[in-house]
Amino acid sequence: MTLCLLLLSVVTLAAAVPAPRALARAAWPERDPVVALWVWQCLVAAVLLCCLAALLLGAAAVFHTVRDQVFASAPPAVTAAYDLSAAPVWADALTVLLAGGAAWTTAMLVRELAQARRRRGQTRAHLRERAPELPPGLPAARGPMLVLEDEYPDAWWMSGHPPQLVVTTGALHRLTDPQLDAVLTHERGHARAHHDWLLHLSAALGAGFPRVPLFAQFCDQTHRLVELAADDTASRRCGHLTTALALIELNQHRGVLSCASSRRLLGERVDRLLEPPPRLPRRRRALTTTVATLVPLLPLLITFAPGLTALS
Repeated sequence: MTLCLLLLSVVTLAAAVPAPRALARAAWPERDPVVALWVWQCLVAAVLLCCLAALLLGAAAVFHTVRDQVFASAPPAVTAAYDLSAAPVWADALTVLLAGGAAWTTAMLVRELAQARRRRGQTRAHLRERAPELPPGLPAARGPMLVLEDEYPDAWWMSGHPPQLVVTTGALHRLTDPQLDAVLTHERGHARAHHDWLLHLSAALGAGFPRVPLFAQFCDQTHRLVELAADDTASRRCGHLTTALALIELNQHRGVLSCASSRRLLGERVDRLLEPPPRLPRRRRALTTTVATLVPLLPLLITFAPGLTALS
């Protein structure tokens, strides 16, 4: 068991410190943000699985009740292979630390989801106040798209039940038909990929563990990469120039092209659309995706290796 805990610790440190720093400095994620998002998710999954596996092993070594539950159906040879009675002294402290981390992670996720639900409810209530009153007998509009009367050009996807795409009349007046199609495709790209859940997860981990490089970088990079991925979805259908012009028209009043603006990401997105980088070769995309998918399997292999060896 001591070897399992040490190996899990090594994998956790490698995935939580040097790997995210190297990935954040790399240039290739801009060429294929979807693959980059998958790599980030696999790194996070690997760290969380390492912590969960170490917590279960540590709790099984410290508490006999947990040991009886975890190894209830395991043959005696498998239980003996883990040598839980010879747990190191630091296993107790590690178990307590991991249990606290698990509770804190759960609390951050619950808080993030509760805040998102409250914000969504406030937004819907605000939209109901601004929506025009319909004549008696006409049902309230609950379609997939809501046009809001406002001279301020804007468009966004509002998740929930039912999900709706909100577009202001200012955007309709400012955008041409191809540009509007690009905006709608961009927002639908967010919805189809469920980027809202990914943003909630990254925000919760980033807020809960801001000093952990993986979670801090995951939060920052996720916000950037989901926009690049949605831009690619829109540009493949409507063209790079049309998508860039739509982005400029929607954000011109915000200083999209100003380097000193806090919305510097908008300028980077426009530059990327006007000069699109080449996508990763198909073989490299497949190799990167496969390697990233195998990373979360490492903690599972480390955890089950003693038991599998005993059975063989």
